[in-house]
Amino acid sequence: MIRAFQWDLARQVERLDFLKTLLPRYAAWGYQELYLHLEDAVHYPSLPGIGRSDAYGYEELGELVLCAAQNGIRVVPIVNLLGHTQYLIKHSDLRDLNELRDEQGDPLVSGQICPLHPRTLEIAEKLLRDMAPYCTAAKVHVGLDESFHLGKCPRCREEVARLGLAGHFAGHVNRLHGVVTKLGLQMGLWADMLYFIPEAIPLLPRGITAYDWYYYPFAKKPRVEFFNFAERDLQPALKKQGIGYYGCPMNGAFRYEPLPVFGDRLANIRSWWQRCDAVKADGMLITSWEAYRLALETTTVVDAAAANLWLKPDEDDATAMLARGLERVFKAKAARTQARALLAADEHAFTGYARWQINDRWDVFAGNESLKPYQAELRFFDRLQAGSYNWPAAIAASLAFRLYLAKRDLFVREAARDVFKWRRLLAKGDTASVIYYMILAGKAACDFGQVLNAGRKAAQAMWALTRDRQARGQNDAILEADVKRLAEWRSWLKQAAKKPEMLTQGTPVCGAWQLQFMVHNFAPAVQKVVVEQQQPDGTWHEIASRYTIEFRAYAARPSSKLKRELTAPVATSKQNLRLRMTGTGQVALSHIALTNGVELLLPRMRMHTKKNLLGRPAPKHGMPQLTAQDRRHPLLLDFTSLARR
Repeated sequence: MIRAFQWDLARQVERLDFLKTLLPRYAAWGYQELYLHLEDAVHYPSLPGIGRSDAYGYEELGELVLCAAQNGIRVVPIVNLLGHTQYLIKHSDLRDLNELRDEQGDPLVSGQICPLHPRTLEIAEKLLRDMAPYCTAAKVHVGLDESFHLGKCPRCREEVARLGLAGHFAGHVNRLHGVVTKLGLQMGLWADMLYFIPEAIPLLPRGITAYDWYYYPFAKKPRVEFFNFAERDLQPALKKQGIGYYGCPMNGAFRYEPLPVFGDRLANIRSWWQRCDAVKADGMLITSWEAYRLALETTTVVDAAAANLWLKPDEDDATAMLARGLERVFKAKAARTQARALLAADEHAFTGYARWQINDRWDVFAGNESLKPYQAELRFFDRLQAGSYNWPAAIAASLAFRLYLAKRDLFVREAARDVFKWRRLLAKGDTASVIYYMILAGKAACDFGQVLNAGRKAAQAMWALTRDRQARGQNDAILEADVKRLAEWRSWLKQAAKKPEMLTQGTPVCGAWQLQFMVHNFAPAVQKVVVEQQQPDGTWHEIASRYTIEFRAYAARPSSKLKRELTAPVATSKQNLRLRMTGTGQVALSHIALTNGVELLLPRMRMHTKKNLLGRPAPKHGMPQLTAQDRRHPLLLDFTSLARR
């Protein structure tokens, strides 16, 4: 079984000299193939202008491939040719390739390429021909994952009507296979679309390879998130069709995570290793995605830890694997102690949209959730700063940045609660206490400015380890937004201390009123809860929304008891509000209330304690309809004849 790893250079270009130093180490750990996810991270000779400003030169990419070959590692470029093709259609001269069109038939600025567009094969052939010299494993991967806009344009709708969605998708695969075969290469594709249209499998060409990915631990078979984590097994049908099979775990972080959730990642890798061995898979590819918000060396540790599965198979528990990974990457002397601490940090993972929402706004945390978990989290990461841990630079910087996030979580939530407390004091006529507390809050905000500076320093250290120091990272953008929000909060405090009556209006950390409710994610899938308010013309406008996805092993199951509070600022208690759901699956909502910190308004019909269902059960098959809205039963909130207390 081939052992492979991947670098997501499309999302984050790493310094070439750093990558080259890693290759002999990966070879020593037993890896045989390197997959390069590229998109516009390289300048293609046949399509000048596609590569972005920081892209690798064509010759530079050749240096990396040559270095890999010198270390016995074969390279497989990934060239996305259906989904994830924004790197092509963002260019005005290629925008017409877009599957998505407006009402006039003109291409939108974002989407994915149309498989039937007259120029699609021409563009594909240019990209593939440019990459052919770098396909040292005699293979090229054409992506095709998450192609949810399939069959949307007029020409594609017509073919889907004739051949069905499976025939439409398989036709694109077969045409690409023809191009790849002429180049003397074997073709690979991600397998996820075959979960949604398994009827396409008998129509696919023999000899290609399907890369089956799923990023949570599992027993025997991977699951499908869109189908409420139902088990699925593509391998028997693929084998019958003569299609190769790789299992693909993931080594890193989802979106905004500053650290891998090490225990989940290692358990996911172990699940795939066992499955690949059981089904006699052709290989296992440890993928890496969106590593731009963490230090790349932290995901390298996971790859090094995974090597225990073949180098030291008797040491396959999480602590032993992670300790070995730390030793292999950093020559860590306190590796076991460090491994235990990092695995303990999983309990405080900054993951899932309920945690990440604070990156986008500070006015949606005026709720009733306990602050004790956030206080415990802060103490935990504060302890990890102790010098006795002897952290390597990459992990030390990551933990320092994680400490900043913990302090920010507590600071923002406490600020919202302070506003509610001040409003209660103001309602009692205690204006002097209100002004006093506002002055104290201003000093606390000033102190948090120093915390923010420490967070910026940590984020820059994470970035500078492997990347261009003249460039700015994605965490810098988060911190810049925090700087602006902090400035708004401090300015508001100064003004409100002079005019306490401003307390009754909206603030940077909460609204004049705050809608509060609990979201019960009892059947995880891909749900999104949306809060809307009615406009004077009768239309509804979104004021807040959030996906329920947790990105944790404990949430990747058909049933759960997950519940998270969701709040939204509202200008007035007289505003018409409703709740609805998009995506796929169901949620239940309870404890719905509207408050300004002084008054608590409850809706009619026992909505406060009753669980109110939104959405419909996740489908068991078929293509996901991510933009579908459940308009049949939006939950209208009537706060016009309410109990007040």
